[in-house]
Amino acid sequence: MIFMALAGLLLAWPSAAQDAEPPYWVSLKVDRANMRVGPDRSYPIDWVYVRRDLPLRVVRKSGGWRLVEDQDGARGWMLARFLSRDRTATVTVEGLAEIRAEGSPSAKLLWRAQPGVIGRLGECANGWCEFAIGDRRGWIAGESIWGEGPP
Repeated sequence: MIFMALAGLLLAWPSAAQDAEPPYWVSLKVDRANMRVGPDRSYPIDWVYVRRDLPLRVVRKSGGWRLVEDQDGARGWMLARFLSRDRTATVTVEGLAEIRAEGSPSAKLLWRAQPGVIGRLGECANGWCEFAIGDRRGWIAGESIWGEGPP
C-alpha cells in the first residue's frame, strides 16, 4: 500500500512542477520541440526548436499546453511535457561575457562565453548569477543573459 502511494506521488511530481501560475521560467527538456500557433496538435507549427535546455518564459496555460515566449519575443504553444522547470539562461551580451570566480566585477576571470551559449542558472544576487556550462562553473553578470530575473 505504501509503495503504491509513493509511486503515485513520484508520477504526479513532474506534472505538479508545471502547475505553477504563469508567468514562470522553463527550459526545453527535449532535443526537438514544435511551437504551434494554438494549443492543439491540429494547429500549424510555427517554429521548430532543436536546442535542449533553451530557456523560455511561460505566459499562459491551456490544459497540457503552455504559451511560451523565447528570447526574441516569438510566442507559441508547446506541450508541457517538453518543458522542464530547470532554470537555464542564454548569453546575450555583444562580444564575450565574462565568467568570474565570484559574483563581482573584480573577481578572478575564469573564462569568457560567446553569445548564444546556454548554461544552467543557479542563485542570483546583486546583479550576478551562478552559471554552469557542463563541468565549468562561475558567475556571470545578470545583464549578460536572458532567463534571469522575474519572468
